[in-house]
Amino acid sequence: MTTKDILKKNIGFISLGCDKNRVDLERIISLVKNAGFNIVDDIKDANVVIINTCSFIESARKESVDIILNTITYKARHCEKIIVTGCLNQMNYTDLNSSLPEVDCFLKVSDNSKIVNIIFGLYGVELKESDNYCNIDRILSTPHHYAYLKISEGCNNFCSYCTIPFIRGRFVSTPIEQLINEAKQLASLGVKELILVGQDVTKYGFDLYGKYALVQLIQEISKIDGIKWIRLLYCYPELVNDELINEIKNNDKVVKYIDLPIQHINSDILKSMNRRTDKEKILEIIHKLKSNIPNIAIRTTFILGFPGETQQQFEEVLQFIKDEKLTNIGFFAYSREPGTRAYDFPNQIPARTKSSRVKKAYAEQYKVIINNNISLCNKTFDVIIDDVEDGIFIGRTYMSAPEVDTCVFIPYDEKVKVGDIVKVKIVDYVDYDLKGVIVWIYPTK
Repeated sequence: MTTKDILKKNIGFISLGCDKNRVDLERIISLVKNAGFNIVDDIKDANVVIINTCSFIESARKESVDIILNTITYKARHCEKIIVTGCLNQMNYTDLNSSLPEVDCFLKVSDNSKIVNIIFGLYGVELKESDNYCNIDRILSTPHHYAYLKISEGCNNFCSYCTIPFIRGRFVSTPIEQLINEAKQLASLGVKELILVGQDVTKYGFDLYGKYALVQLIQEISKIDGIKWIRLLYCYPELVNDELINEIKNNDKVVKYIDLPIQHINSDILKSMNRRTDKEKILEIIHKLKSNIPNIAIRTTFILGFPGETQQQFEEVLQFIKDEKLTNIGFFAYSREPGTRAYDFPNQIPARTKSSRVKKAYAEQYKVIINNNISLCNKTFDVIIDDVEDGIFIGRTYMSAPEVDTCVFIPYDEKVKVGDIVKVKIVDYVDYDLKGVIVWIYPTK
């Protein structure tokens, strides 16, 4: 088979997991497209299927394995080659190779840049050194107006429940210059909202510059024409300092939103989790954010049913929900992950109890959200339009990150297109989401 024959192959993708995983896949797609392959949306049309897996918790691993098995079944009738990459491979590389021989290649994350060579190799063609298919660009899998900027890889925190340091390795920051070039490129594609992600974005830059450089990075990104909103995800509370708070407060391009993953509020549980903070410090940061930045939206996550969590400690979580009234909270039942310290902790909580606590926590947070939605009615906000379905725009205020937070449903207006930022008056709500009407369309520059 010749190189030209191979380049006629259709390549399809299946992606699982977090927004950081999404960025990895976007780079893979760019490499494949740049080489000359045809990218297809429907894997039914694909000769080669590339599966980007997640392995963060047990349910994610199960989903990844199920997708692989389904694709293997499909391979018998349709596609020719299956390539599996992502986090699952990092944890179970040897086992997967032996147990799933139908998969043509298990690719480690560190080898994603070799994807084109891998595809050619599966068809028996070895590329010459002069065949250069290297490309650092991205093909966005998000709508054209927002994108994720992954500013670091890995993690040094070694929380007792978490596998990320074992999957992704130690914390490594991407140099500012490289990130600015990538951000400029994204802006040239029409990206207006840039969402900074990493396992712990507040730690950005320390390994490169001997100091935390997140604020410096934000300031440099703010200079880029076309970028209107900058959103921060995964800011560990112990490193949210006055400098960062002031930058969020005073920089008009930084939306007044922060994802603050605290995981629990009981100090003993936090210590057992190997978190580098306690209840007092968490509350101090939350109150400082609220007092310095009026109407800031704070999102967080909790792990419930951690080994040894008592009913009283769980009640402490419920009281926190009532007292702090954070904009949004995601609750997850503790997942017992092999290789982590918490796996061997005594007093593991039964699955039924964990599930019950998650449900009770969501019920309490739902009350907060409804009261918050009521308070938003008759107020006006800038809204970025993400999509249109059945004559209804779907958008977000500054208070919402894509895919995880509240949406705003708005009647269609032919003068507005997806990606526009418009002024919207909130008129009603339905459960978690809001309803609004457009009151102002910003003039086109």
